Amino acid sequence: MKKSPLITSMAIALFAATSASAVLAKGKLNVLCSADTDWCSLMETRFEQETGVKVSLIRKSSGEGYAQLRAESKNPKIDVWWGGTGDPHLQAAKENLTQAYRSKALPNLLDWAQNQSLVSDNRTVGIYAGALGFGYNEDLLRKKGLPAPQCWKDLADPMYKGEVQIANPNSSGTAYTALATFVQLFGEENSFEYLAKLHKNVSQYTKSGSAPIKAAARGETAIGIVFMHDIMKQVKKGFPLKIVAPCEGTGYEVGSMSIVKGARHLKEAKMWAEFALRPDVQSLAQTVNAFQVPSNQASTVPPEAPNFDELKLIDYDFAKYGSVATRRHLLQRWDDEIKSLAR
Repeated sequence: MKKSPLITSMAIALFAATSASAVLAKGKLNVLCSADTDWCSLMETRFEQETGVKVSLIRKSSGEGYAQLRAESKNPKIDVWWGGTGDPHLQAAKENLTQAYRSKALPNLLDWAQNQSLVSDNRTVGIYAGALGFGYNEDLLRKKGLPAPQCWKDLADPMYKGEVQIANPNSSGTAYTALATFVQLFGEENSFEYLAKLHKNVSQYTKSGSAPIKAAARGETAIGIVFMHDIMKQVKKGFPLKIVAPCEGTGYEVGSMSIVKGARHLKEAKMWAEFALRPDVQSLAQTVNAFQVPSNQASTVPPEAPNFDELKLIDYDFAKYGSVATRRHLLQRWDDEIKSLAR
């Protein structure tokens, strides 16, 4: 007995609709990632495989990510902001751009990660930590007859004119961490005097925080001011770079994660938050040469990660330098007094 064309068409339509509903039932999630591209891709793929949730991921630097959340505050398109320096995450929390969520994994996190949640009223949480420093290209310095710098103030020496790169603190969380570190190390007035001297040696203010060390790896500049784990990633690729923990001391980041206020896919956003704080998931980072210190105490710390116990770290004031007023003040002053200077 033959089926009528009408019945067949209806059956096909019903099957298609049912299949579509099944796919939609698995959920969607929009993620803004401010970590390294390879790590972003790893997280996206693993989360999709494990949950069936379809992830739409974009990669932006911390400063750009914060700017997007502000621009879209009345109509959020992002559900989760994952990665990037903690200062802009804290500022987003203060501006009510993110919403409170207390993960069940919170008690298992290291103190600096829990503190990020505490000072933000649970609107953001630490997922990794990284120490600030700089790296230099051994071959390039040797070729140019330049000594290896060991301190922040060495980088302002006229002998390094045109040999230094650092990102723009407006777009880069790395560079803002550097700016805040200098202020905490030297005091605000002395820091801006130092930055004015350093400016004469800077060949380019990059958009991305990790770009300066990639340029140093390629021999386009001798020195890049970045997080140490970004230098190590290039070292693992075989580039002749040396990592420096500056003699005066240095600051550090608490890479963070926030759920956006008004997230369209809140259930899936919470699933991502729990997923991202699991020790097995955090331990995967080193497979893509991400060498930050993970926040879960049970995670495997990469042997290439900086040893915080051996570094001369400042007592970085995340609450103050992640505040709206302090961040705006320092960035405005940098724009007015440093960016506009001739080189």
